[in-house]
Amino acid sequence: MTSGKLIVLTGPSGVGKGTLLQLLLQRHPELYFSISVTTRSPRLGEKSGQHYHFVSRSQFEQMAAQGEFLEWAEFANNYYGTPRQPVIDQTQRGHSVVLEIELVGARQIRRTFPEALQIFIMPPSIAELERRIRSRNQDSEAAIARRLARAREEINAAGEFDLQVINDDLEKALSRIEAALFAPAQC
Repeated sequence: MTSGKLIVLTGPSGVGKGTLLQLLLQRHPELYFSISVTTRSPRLGEKSGQHYHFVSRSQFEQMAAQGEFLEWAEFANNYYGTPRQPVIDQTQRGHSVVLEIELVGARQIRRTFPEALQIFIMPPSIAELERRIRSRNQDSEAAIARRLARAREEINAAGEFDLQVINDDLEKALSRIEAALFAPAQC
């Protein structure tokens, strides 16, 4: 049996990774989405086991110490990590697995799974990214400033990725991702 692909989606907060991922999964139910573990509190409408696995900080630290994560990082004072076993199980069954993770985690995956397809989602501009973050109405001015500063650092690392996709038109961005995932191999 052929092992499945590991696909990494990365990009700054507010760039539309989640929206692109939802559309991708709707169109391609054969893809397996790896649900991350986090220590942050659920947002309105989020359910544990569907959006994230929500755990306490001490639970997360214990899981990390036991090697239960493929990658993990701290972002905005919360931990986020990808559970190792479900990803290994799915790829061994021949399924392609999509991870939506931060830059630090993507770099960890690159070291342990260099064959993973790494896709960086870019905003059309910093001004548009700021507009998107503000439109969420979830962050203080200080938090918005931190997110934008981090976004600039992350965008500077986009060249490390196999593919950079500018999310200025949702359908075009999705088409570029689909072409990278499902195009026939070049001879």
